[in-house]
Amino acid sequence: MESAFYVAIILVSLLLMMVILLQSKASGFSGAFGGDTSAIYRTRRGLEKTLFQLTIGVAVIFVVLSLLGQWLL
Repeated sequence: MESAFYVAIILVSLLLMMVILLQSKASGFSGAFGGDTSAIYRTRRGLEKTLFQLTIGVAVIFVVLSLLGQWLL
């Protein structure tokens, strides 16, 4: 049971990394350093919106699994 729980945490963490990396764009770091502030406040549509929501969902699952692992194991 314990090893299955650790495998689940590893798989969720790998999925989270993959989804975060899929969100990266070719714009680089210009928005992070003040180069393009219009990209920060734009509306997400289509696949980008789905990917953003999937990232939030996977992150919540990761946090819940980590907290459960702390209390149960």
